[in-house]
Amino acid sequence: MHNKFRNIGLIFIGVIAGVLISLNFQAVADRAARTVLPIEELRAFTEVFGAIKTNYVEPVEDKKLITEAINGMLTGLDPHSAYLDQEAFKELQVGTQGQFGGLGIEVGMEDGFVKVISPIEDTPAFKAGIKPGDLIIKLDEMPVKGMTLTDAVKKMRGKPNTQITLTISRKGETVPVVVTLTRAIIRVQSVKSKTIEPGYVWVRVSQFQEATAENLVKQLDALFRSGQVKGLVLDLRNDPGGLLHGAVAVSSAFLPAKSLIVSTDGRAEDAKKKFFATPDDYVRGSRGEDVLKSIPSAVKTVPMVVLVNGGSASASEIVAGALQDHKRATVIGTQTFGKGSVQTIMPLGNNTAIKLTTARYYTPGGRSIQALGITPDLVIEDPSDTAIATRVREADLQRHLENGKAKIEKAEPVAPRAKATAPASNAAPGEQKPPEFGGKDDFQLLQALAFLKGEPVKGQSPTVAQTKPSSN
Repeated sequence: MHNKFRNIGLIFIGVIAGVLISLNFQAVADRAARTVLPIEELRAFTEVFGAIKTNYVEPVEDKKLITEAINGMLTGLDPHSAYLDQEAFKELQVGTQGQFGGLGIEVGMEDGFVKVISPIEDTPAFKAGIKPGDLIIKLDEMPVKGMTLTDAVKKMRGKPNTQITLTISRKGETVPVVVTLTRAIIRVQSVKSKTIEPGYVWVRVSQFQEATAENLVKQLDALFRSGQVKGLVLDLRNDPGGLLHGAVAVSSAFLPAKSLIVSTDGRAEDAKKKFFATPDDYVRGSRGEDVLKSIPSAVKTVPMVVLVNGGSASASEIVAGALQDHKRATVIGTQTFGKGSVQTIMPLGNNTAIKLTTARYYTPGGRSIQALGITPDLVIEDPSDTAIATRVREADLQRHLENGKAKIEKAEPVAPRAKATAPASNAAPGEQKPPEFGGKDDFQLLQALAFLKGEPVKGQSPTVAQTKPSSN
């Protein structure tokens, strides 16, 4: 029996070597030239493979074993690395276009369960009251424990007008919450805008997609043509991120040409990059046109506030950090999510891929976003946000990537310049509705507007002078 395992092991080591060669990753090739393959570990792996093939209670296909091994390698690294099978890879590509079928939830994994990071606005999940921090423990009658995140997401997505029942463990609730949702085509309108009152405008980016920069330019053009703009609020609350070049483009819309937007640093040479406010770093697509060429010039100098909260992640944190470091805008709200890592999509052939964490993001001032997030200049909590106490952040996720630079330098976190809070709500937690961003009762937006006008901000610390933002 041992010889049988040994023969299978030797064959399988050859198969693995062949796979590594066929993948033809430059990084793998470079490292292979410098390092030796871990033969002992590979032998143990292949012996397990042989034992399963010979002794498992039911026959198992080689493809399934290899796929699950790849899954295990990636999910054991951090919450964002993953194997993408054909369906998941296709959904990833479709999702960046702003349309897909499902429920509208940004999720991660925690203790083997699916944890809600943020519901997406105007989706079935948002309308049903799904909250950040909710733990999904069952999908229909199927327990989530033991599922991979990819499998759970695949089950939640599906044909429009079909239903799925979620069983949720929610902090503060003594019994599980059971919600039946009807799947829909999720069309994310990534940019919304309106004039709050004469001279003051609100622009919301809810996700960074392929067309986000183009839509932003159109809406800014319309706002600035309608009359003089004296102040602008860029709302990035509950924006889970998206495409890097979208974040670079949105930042570039408000900053001088050639300004540093973000840098990345990883082990591989191609992971060490700097992105500037230049078309070369944000233009995508076959046409190669500069989507920002027609933006009104006043956009780069109008007094500006950026609104963020614990649901602002990844690309939205890049934008907030860039505008904050260049002192182009005052950041108002609460600490952001803290996802400061770069995931690179590496196609494997046969329409599959791996999503691998390859670098960390750094703001223009050299701050790492990872597991820390962006600290607002003015901390203002939203009293209508019932999920604030249970909101999950990057640092709460199992196996999250540490903030490497902060650990090395032992830097103290940046303290907020002021903190403002609103009067407590008298409504019971179950009666409070999710905050409507941009609505007439949007407390954080009202304080941002007051700040732009040079008026007092409710609850502001008296130790910090109130100053109207400059036009720089």
